[in-house]
Amino acid sequence: MAAAKKAVLGPLVGAVDQGTSSTRFLVFNSKTAELLSHHQVEIKQEFPREGWVEQDPKEILHSVYECVEKTCEKLGQLNIDISNIKAIGVSNQRETTVVWDKLTGEPLYNAVVWLDLRTQSTVESLSKKIPGNNNFVKSKTGLPISTYFSAVKLRWILDNVRKVQKAVEENRALFGTIDSWLIWSLTGGVNGGVHCTDVTNASRTMLFNIHSLEWDKELCEFFGIPMEILPNVRSSSEIYGLMKAGALEGVPISGCLGDQSAALVGQMCFQDGQAKNTYGTGCFLLCNTGRKCVFSEHGLLTTVAYKLGRDKPVFYALEGSVAIAGAVTRWLKDNLGIIKTSEEIEKLAKEVGTSYGCYFVPAFSGLYAPYWDPSARGIICGLTQFTNKCHIAFAALEAVCFQTREILDAMNRDCGIPLSHLQVDGGMTCNKILMQLQADILYIPVVKPSMPETTALGAAMAAGAAEGVGVWSLEPEDLSAVTMERFEPQINAEESEIRYSTWKKAVMKSMGWVTTQSPESGDPSIFCSLPLGFFIVSSMVMLIGARYISGIP
Repeated sequence: MAAAKKAVLGPLVGAVDQGTSSTRFLVFNSKTAELLSHHQVEIKQEFPREGWVEQDPKEILHSVYECVEKTCEKLGQLNIDISNIKAIGVSNQRETTVVWDKLTGEPLYNAVVWLDLRTQSTVESLSKKIPGNNNFVKSKTGLPISTYFSAVKLRWILDNVRKVQKAVEENRALFGTIDSWLIWSLTGGVNGGVHCTDVTNASRTMLFNIHSLEWDKELCEFFGIPMEILPNVRSSSEIYGLMKAGALEGVPISGCLGDQSAALVGQMCFQDGQAKNTYGTGCFLLCNTGRKCVFSEHGLLTTVAYKLGRDKPVFYALEGSVAIAGAVTRWLKDNLGIIKTSEEIEKLAKEVGTSYGCYFVPAFSGLYAPYWDPSARGIICGLTQFTNKCHIAFAALEAVCFQTREILDAMNRDCGIPLSHLQVDGGMTCNKILMQLQADILYIPVVKPSMPETTALGAAMAAGAAEGVGVWSLEPEDLSAVTMERFEPQINAEESEIRYSTWKKAVMKSMGWVTTQSPESGDPSIFCSLPLGFFIVSSMVMLIGARYISGIP
């Protein structure tokens, strides 16, 4: 019997979407933006000490190869010829820091994830070195000195990992965010791999001048980073190199965007003033400010939005970053065990329809925008004997929405023109309770595309539009219309304000929790910062335990 005829769909574009909790490979039709197939693999996070978050760079790389192979197999089952895939884009978790050996291809230490807090004392000592009237770091990078960004993670690695120090001395070390590690490995690694990054990822390192679009010598000297280990900076849409292995060997990698910039492109926020919010492990609200840098007076970041071609202009964005969004669901599942799957949180929340006065501030990694308080810690307050796991689940979802409201308020004050609606994307947007809560708490409509994979779509668009590929048009008249689902506010404005003001009371209680923290030295000093109640409760537990063991009633 003759083999089934392969479907002809015109040029296709693949996208690697490497996030904090999973890796995916997705394939789109470049003419219709239709998602044809994808595969996803979860990524393990390691917590070697309190506040430390690491991942294995090799596991991340292997997950990319696995997702590519499995997606190609699925396309074959659909009779779609993978030779139609003309380009690959890469989107990645930003700020996560990798150092590897260019001679062996081996990582020299685990990837230090963007959420990691070990660098707090590094941040404090660096902050003291900045003159009060001349914050040259913020004016050049648009970023506050924070544990969030790559430069302080890299500084910690250089200070604490002998293997890395030795590799730097012997000119064997390469640094990169996850995009650089993947592109170098996928384009040949030790056999001619391309060591590069794009302007969006570079702008998250605190080593990159967002005005000149170059690594900055003064910044590198301030952080003590040798410039020879840094990747070459390219635009977000150009051919970097070719895949050197696997089913897609020979296909160009021609798009690269940090995940939040990719979502901005995928949501087609190309106009000044357009904004989107992505609900992933964290929550990230970006507003396109066009070709001008807007510096925030209200705790937001100034960052590079995209540069879609070597000869194309750079666009900037204001960004509000929330550390914990989807991660709170994972915490309820993995740490408390009150849900077995992430989807169950919606079911629990729906059972009660209210938090019954319970408020959850998930400041597991301190508070990001607009507070930038690394000393904050997570709290659940307003508990009564009536409170159960359903109320806590509801409060966790509300927390994501309240944090978004805080960022949106700051953005409205910086931009001067309040947003009339909020465009949303990311894994959590499948949760209808969350989306309705978000509309209620913002008191504006929330608009969600029917195809929520906008991060991968943005990377595919950048790859397909690259010079030398040219299979995806970014002209406004050629962009596919996207169907949207709309959530309108269903409570009155007064109730929304009362709930929001109570949330802000809870946030104040979470701040300043850790007063002396030094995870780098093994944390003996952390006990100095614990509240008195901790020692009272601990003493009671130890006394009860001792009585129980010795048989005293």
